[in-house]
Amino acid sequence: MKTKFLTTVAVLAGLTFGAAAHAETLRLSHQWSATDVRNKVAQMIADDVAAADVDLEIQIFGSSSLFKAREQYRPLSRGQLDMTVLPLSYAGGQQPAFNLTLMPGLVKNHDHAARLSESPFMAALEEEMADDDVMVLVHGYLAGGFVGKDKCITAPEDVAGLQIRAAGKSFEQMLAGAGASIASMASSELYNAIQIGVLTAANTSSSSFVSYRIYEQVSCYTPAGDVALWFMYQPVLMNKAKFESLTAEQQAALLAASAKAEVFYLEEAKKEDAASEQVFRDAGVEIAQMSVEDFSAWRALAQETSYKSFVEEVPDGQALLDMAFAVD
Repeated sequence: MKTKFLTTVAVLAGLTFGAAAHAETLRLSHQWSATDVRNKVAQMIADDVAAADVDLEIQIFGSSSLFKAREQYRPLSRGQLDMTVLPLSYAGGQQPAFNLTLMPGLVKNHDHAARLSESPFMAALEEEMADDDVMVLVHGYLAGGFVGKDKCITAPEDVAGLQIRAAGKSFEQMLAGAGASIASMASSELYNAIQIGVLTAANTSSSSFVSYRIYEQVSCYTPAGDVALWFMYQPVLMNKAKFESLTAEQQAALLAASAKAEVFYLEEAKKEDAASEQVFRDAGVEIAQMSVEDFSAWRALAQETSYKSFVEEVPDGQALLDMAFAVD
């Protein structure tokens, strides 16, 4: 009887161990606050995966509490981090092709951005991510604009002599070509930099301008409107090996949650621009609008600076640029 009891206990223990072996907790890191749309996308995925009841949990570490904003891609690729919501151009130092995901004037509007995400252009970038053991779960672009501490910015001549922050190399090249001095930093550092005078201007996403309360430190805001110079690819990424280690049920739940979140992300991205304009207006900040002529002037400058440099520095850079421009 005792032997039978011990055998039963051993079997039950084995079953319990087998179930536990499939239970997974994924760590997701990003730089934004809880109210930011990118955190909402991450939380939606986490909630839907939890509701699927497949022994999979996603723990979200926001506000750069786990990794610094610009230091997430490398640990992700090395398996030290499971998931992130990341401006891909932050990893342009590791993969120069990623700088194309923040290229001035490349994206026309949010629907065009969605088409780019499903194009051969994005497939080529995903192949480069796969080489780093990284995969995309959710595609997403956000639009943005300019802020000026003391003046409005709409045309290239407006940034001459300003100390300005841009999120990526391509924008920095273009702005330097217009006579600005460049300071590189994450969007989470903008508030203090403008406050203490390190910056006199900046550009980033509409969401980040609001999330980091930049309206408290500037006199003028140029939001994304009928034309938007600034579009940045900011996907939800995952370590590929970690994804492949999950059970089929866990993978299916994660992919289903991600597909739903991608639809939400696009819808919310479209709302962010108008919402940010209203927040700045309510805070008493002057609102400037970029004209089609201004946009054309910026794009002409980008052709001479950012586009030219990208093609010169990146293997197959012209082919990638051509693939992007081929998307109507």
